[in-house]
Amino acid sequence: MFDIFWRSVVIGIGATILMDIWAVILAKATGGAMPNWAPVGRWVWHLGKGKVFHDDIGKASPYRNEQALGWIFHYAVGILYGILLVVITGPGWLATPTFLPAWIWGIVTIAGGWFLLQPGLGIGWAASKTPNPTKSRFLGLVAHTVFGFGLYATALLIR
Repeated sequence: MFDIFWRSVVIGIGATILMDIWAVILAKATGGAMPNWAPVGRWVWHLGKGKVFHDDIGKASPYRNEQALGWIFHYAVGILYGILLVVITGPGWLATPTFLPAWIWGIVTIAGGWFLLQPGLGIGWAASKTPNPTKSRFLGLVAHTVFGFGLYATALLIR
C-alpha cells in the first residue's frame, strides 16, 4: 500500500512538471507571459481566512510568500490528482498504465480551475471575465491534456 501511495505521488509530480515545461515552451513560442502563481498563493492564503471568492484577487491584501505558496499549492493539487487517478483506476493501472484513463482524468481536472480557482480569483466561471474566455478555455484544455499525458508517461517510467 505504501508503494502504491508513493508511486501515485510521483505520478502527480511528474505530470505537473510536464505541464510546467509545456507552459514555458508555450510562453517562449508565443511571446506570452509565464504562469504567475502569486495570485493563487494569495487566494490560498485568504482561504485560510474563510474567503473563497474574490471580485479581484489583486485587490485582496497581499501575503509576503504568496508566490511560494502558489507553487506549493500547484504541486499539491497535482499530487492529489495523481493519487485520485490511482484510486479511481485501481492499483492495477500502475502495473499496466494506459493513456485513455489518464487523459480523461487530465481533462476532468480542469473543473477545479474553471469552477473553483478562477471564480475565486475573480476571473469568472471558466475564465468568463477574461478578455478572451474561449482562448483561455482552449489553452486550459491543452494544458490539462499535457497533464494527462504526463500522468501516463510518468506511470510508464516508474512501473
